[in-house]
Amino acid sequence: MDKVFIAGPCVIESAELLDTVAARLAAIGRTLGTEIIFKASFDKANRTSISSFRGPGIDKGLRMLADVRSKWGLRILTDIHEAWQAAPAGEVADVIQIPAFLCRQTDLLIAAAKTGRTINIKKAQFLSGADMRYPYEKACDAGAKEIWLTERGNIYGYNNLVVDFRNIADMLRIARTVVMDCTHSVQRPGAAGGKTGGDREFVPAMARAARAFGANGFFFEVHPDPDRALSDGPNMLRLDDLEELVASLVRD
Repeated sequence: MDKVFIAGPCVIESAELLDTVAARLAAIGRTLGTEIIFKASFDKANRTSISSFRGPGIDKGLRMLADVRSKWGLRILTDIHEAWQAAPAGEVADVIQIPAFLCRQTDLLIAAAKTGRTINIKKAQFLSGADMRYPYEKACDAGAKEIWLTERGNIYGYNNLVVDFRNIADMLRIARTVVMDCTHSVQRPGAAGGKTGGDREFVPAMARAARAFGANGFFFEVHPDPDRALSDGPNMLRLDDLEELVASLVRD
């Protein structure tokens, strides 16, 4: 099957940032002959600190994402944190993402499934790959036609994540599309003084290792200047480094 590529900034910071990233994703897609789905969050409800930037909110954020879709012809992925957000998000987004910490929330999964959109369920940091059959079944029973599962590592405390790539094989027994979240998997949660740290140098290796284990989707948060990003900067890939990495995965 064709590989799925997802990329974009962690959170909507400005219309200018969205345009910069979307223009580059569209250009890379044309050059490599592959689709890259645009990802950005309208609200980061799960930030470490109360003082952390969350985004523009659902109303303004969805209007901005709709503009990206109209202007650049990119499909859109965004995440929701509460069941009531599913319907409005489904009016704009082609793919609705369920955050990892919320992947067992039954009402959230049902609401997302009822939109008729593709659902991307991120594996919780406390679950095994095999355990993802239950969130998958909830969404499937609620009517979802296409469900993706995403690996993003496991957490054992101590501000770090560990990736067991066997989870990819386990989730491929459940879903046809299994995505590797190559940037969140190199996070160091809460390790930067109330902010998330990370090791972006390992992002390409995460992608290639996941491919070796059978992953057929790849998720990258990207930013023109990650060190100035308002969310998840330490683990985000530089926008200028994306094309070479995607090209290597397309050729594989």
